[in-house]
Parts: sequence; structure tokens; C-alpha cells
Amino acid sequence: MTATTPDQVLEPAPDATLSGALRAGTREDHEAAERSAFVEHLVGGTLPLAGYIDLAAQQHAVYSALEAAGDRLVAAGSDAGLVFPELVRVPAIEADLAHLLGDDWRTQVRPLPATTDYVARLEAVGDDLPRYAAHAYTRYLGDLSGGQILKRMIERHHGLRGAGVSFYDFPQIHKLKPFKDVYRERLDGLALTPAQRDEVVEEARVAFRLNRALFADLAAVHVA
Repeated sequence: MTATTPDQVLEPAPDATLSGALRAGTREDHEAAERSAFVEHLVGGTLPLAGYIDLAAQQHAVYSALEAAGDRLVAAGSDAGLVFPELVRVPAIEADLAHLLGDDWRTQVRPLPATTDYVARLEAVGDDLPRYAAHAYTRYLGDLSGGQILKRMIERHHGLRGAGVSFYDFPQIHKLKPFKDVYRERLDGLALTPAQRDEVVEEARVAFRLNRALFADLAAVHVA
């Protein structure tokens, strides 16, 4: 073994797993999303309830597209075990919107321009497993992690319990951390070429940028 002299610089080892590469490759984008004005007002309790309801409406469009893509992958037998029924969010969002707006909620919500762009991207790339994986990782692991903090803030500031915030509940998942570990294992087990792995990380960055654009559109409407 050759000793390392003080003036030698060791290059950091690349992330050995896809989940590690995703975490490292999207760190800045993730932090930028968390610093958005809309999220800061949501967490700080200064966002009106209408802003939270509008967020749910935009999420309905996004998750409808994401979960339709997941269904197509399952039907084609090409989902590689990455589509979990326990994660499906659309029915919960619909229940929240019905509670918050009434049974005619569909007539009261409209997608914002950034939402339309987000849905178009999901429809364009969702049948490609590596790119689907990037978007699913960004959305679902976020819901299982930081989303649980958002739930507590929304409950505290708007007095909601259960109905209205069921989007953040995962009744079929009894312990979140072990489930997240399994999800990362499935990600890491995908048979990807180095180029495909790079595509996953880049597509996850695209997902974060689309999410930030959505927050910006929401802020333009609901943040004074």
C-alpha cells in the first residue's frame, strides 16, 4: 500500500448505488424546492387554506399522470417491482378534495401552467422505466419523508385531521423507514447501464425543477 502524502488529493468515490447517486445528484435541487416561497408559507402557517387546497388540486393532476404511467408499466410486465400499490395517492387526494370543496370539486379546480407542463413530461417519459423511476423516487420518497413534516404543519395551522390531509397517510405501510429501505433496494436493483443511471439522476433533477415551477405558480396566486 502506498502512503498518501499531504499534498495528494483523493477524488471522492462515486456513489455505488442508484439511490445514493440520486440523493447526491439532486441535493441542491431538493434544497431549492424547500426554500421556495410557497413551501415556506405552507410550513410557517401563513398560507391560506385556499393555497393548500390548490396544492392538492395540482397534485391530483400530477399523481394521476404518474400513476397511469405506473399502471402501464405493470400491464407491460416491465415495472421491475418498482410500482407499489401501497403508494397510490390519487384516491386519497380525491377524498381530500371532496372533503375540502364538496362532491363537485372537479368543477372547481383547474391545472396551473406549470402543472400542465409537469403532466406533459410524465406522459412523455413515463413508459420508460428509468425515467419513471426518477419521477416516482422524487414524489413518493418525498411524501414518505418531508411530506410527513408538511402534514403536521398543515394539521396544526388549519385544524385538519384525517379527512383533508389523507394524502399524507399511508395506511398500508405500517413502518415508513423499513418501507423506504425496501424502495431504495428496488431502485438499486434495477439493471441499468451507466448511461441509463445518469439519465435517472438527470430526470430526477428535471422532476425537482418541474416541482419548483409548480410552487412558483402556486405562490403567484396565493402568496401576497
